Amino acid sequence: MKVRYRGHISGNLRVRETSRRRILLASVITLLIFGTIPTLAHHLPIRVAEPLPGAQHLWGFCLAALGEILDPVHHLFHVALAVGLAYAVWDRFTAVRNVRSVLADLDSEVPLHDDRIWNASVAAGIDPSHVRVVVGLPTPAFTIGAFSPRIYLASDLGDRLSAEELRMVLSHEGSHARRRDPMRLSVYRFLSCTFFWMPALRRLSDDIADEAEIEADDAAGSQAPLMLASAILRLADCDASPRMATVGFQHRNLLERRIRRLAGEETALPSRLTRLSIASACLSVALVVASGLAAEQAPGGPSHCRHTHNFPFAHLLCVGASWHQMETHCHHGG
Repeated sequence: MKVRYRGHISGNLRVRETSRRRILLASVITLLIFGTIPTLAHHLPIRVAEPLPGAQHLWGFCLAALGEILDPVHHLFHVALAVGLAYAVWDRFTAVRNVRSVLADLDSEVPLHDDRIWNASVAAGIDPSHVRVVVGLPTPAFTIGAFSPRIYLASDLGDRLSAEELRMVLSHEGSHARRRDPMRLSVYRFLSCTFFWMPALRRLSDDIADEAEIEADDAAGSQAPLMLASAILRLADCDASPRMATVGFQHRNLLERRIRRLAGEETALPSRLTRLSIASACLSVALVVASGLAAEQAPGGPSHCRHTHNFPFAHLLCVGASWHQMETHCHHGG
């Protein structure tokens, strides 16, 4: 089946963006799996992982000694996970509190029947009862709400934008609401805070938030991309409150990408990932997996590997024995 692309976006760009989103999601899932299962699996009542069952050695490494060495690392990840959960809860609580504190000091109301915002909402296919017009809102437009998303608009948008531009803005925010982006992005943020020791996860979450803006642009600007670009440019010079800053206007690189893309240019797909963040993620995953595997061996290691010495590094390598010999006798055993 041939894929049809919108006129202002090249087929090549669309394919690259689709692949990018799949890679971002797959990367998040991979980091979560390898960052969680090795730490928690062996604590479950049903053993879901029995790595190297009955094995006493892995090549020349004594698994009991390796378990002793990595046991503190394993417990450290337990502590980090608990700290991360507390941090993630605090981060989400703070975000909700900041938004509510700003909105609590401002007057908001449902659009009046037949005014410009009400008409633009209807034209965009949005129920006006899901829109809130706020006097003095520091951010031009945003959507919040996990289960019942609401669109908040600054009251002066009707004066700053034309009727068509206003419809474009509402269509963009309506796309966020329909796709449950506030809840979805909040979950990604929660997970990235929980696994704070993997900065790559936070950067992947930020990239996914960028892609949410691009997808909302696609939904809103499919018929009039230049009109949406005009509306974005008119609102880009707003001085957003730090507590209310939104992705679409906060990051200049994303703003430039959105404008160029709506204008039909072949844009780059920048990422916040860095070599250092990728390297730290690989190291973290390696330590989590290794410590999780070692924890399976440490509590009930083979009797011949229960060393009499207190320094497990002295028994880590069983040198000079064949594989079969190592299966029956540990040269470093007590």
